[in-house]
Amino acid sequence: MRTMVRSPAEVIAAAVDEEKLVGSVLESVRIPSVTPHETAFAGWVRDQLGDGPWNSVRLVEAEPGRPNVYAEAGRAGGRSLVLAGHLDTVHADDWVREWSGTNRADPFSGTIVDGEIWARGVTDQKAGVCSIIEAVRAVDRAGYRLAGPLTALLVCDEESGQPGSGLSIGMRAAVSHLFDGPDQAPDFAIYTEPTTGAVYTAQMGFLIADITLAGRSAYFGTPELGVDALRAGHALLSELWDHDEALRDEPGHDLLGGRFLLVTSVESGGNIAVPGDFRLSLIQKLLPGDDLDRQADALRDVAAKVADDHGVSAQVVFSAPRDHRVGGTPDEVPADHPGVRALMESIEHITGRRARIEGAPYWSEKPLLRAAGIPGVYFAPGDIATCHTPFERLPIQELISATRTLAHFVASWCGVEQAGRGRPEEEQ
Repeated sequence: MRTMVRSPAEVIAAAVDEEKLVGSVLESVRIPSVTPHETAFAGWVRDQLGDGPWNSVRLVEAEPGRPNVYAEAGRAGGRSLVLAGHLDTVHADDWVREWSGTNRADPFSGTIVDGEIWARGVTDQKAGVCSIIEAVRAVDRAGYRLAGPLTALLVCDEESGQPGSGLSIGMRAAVSHLFDGPDQAPDFAIYTEPTTGAVYTAQMGFLIADITLAGRSAYFGTPELGVDALRAGHALLSELWDHDEALRDEPGHDLLGGRFLLVTSVESGGNIAVPGDFRLSLIQKLLPGDDLDRQADALRDVAAKVADDHGVSAQVVFSAPRDHRVGGTPDEVPADHPGVRALMESIEHITGRRARIEGAPYWSEKPLLRAAGIPGVYFAPGDIATCHTPFERLPIQELISATRTLAHFVASWCGVEQAGRGRPEEEQ
């Protein structure tokens, strides 16, 4: 009978322990880490990594009370890799309201329903964090060690929505601590945001702007003494919607679709008086190649024109700076990058299906890695469409498949050598 010898990457993928992986995810979601309260979960991650084959594991504060966890494995030489994820989740207020009185009422219980784990943060993105931990444990469990260097970055402050959050202080600090120099940039990165097992090579960028128009309030009986900011705001809305139409008419992106602008909130009105103030917030979607400063200036020009036409003053504040002072930069890595090709090969080997290249319908922190000279993609189990909702859930089989894929890729990309604690298995 012919003996089929499996490659080291195949042996390592098979060494992923399904029960321990699922157990780790359940344990992780039961440790709340709503931004900015990541400390307890960061300590758990540090301990989990410390129980693996990493050369070093460190918990480092990006700011007081805001921890990152760094880990390093492998040795110098060979292709290098970064595996990244974030420690924080969004709040669970909506979850409590939706599921009150049911078996899913506790957002941090990790209830299993029809083969899926339901919990706040299970997909965004504790599954990705646990996949990193288990994929590297599988290398050691199979009796190998990594030949090339591997760095894990588990960072605070990725999520937005809480006061003072969403500034990427964790990833900014991580890049500064570890990759502050042109010769220190690893060859490739995977950020474990949810992708339903596809490879996200491109991501959108964004601007979030808060625009305030200031007129002059006056009693309703003497409106001639006032300057109606709400009337000016009506004109501002019309101009912004015209700007949105112009953006939508521009050529789109094959993976990300078209550009748009969305007004997300409006506030005005007085106490039986001419409204003296008008405020709105908006978000604008950007595509790779767009210049954030130019797009920001276009919004400033719209606000300035309305202000001049209606005798009010205008202030435009870009309230969500990420890797750029006015927003988040779009990013794209070529589909023929060696790291992308290798990850696709691992997906196809593990799943038996053709790998999918898609675009991320969200912004996350990969551009901060790219600015440090590290190209990369997003890849992890779970569907972003359920995240930040009371319907966030993770298919267990997708978790297992993605983790085996990640283990196979890590072994293939970094290379492995026998560690003297085991032998590759043979399959008859």
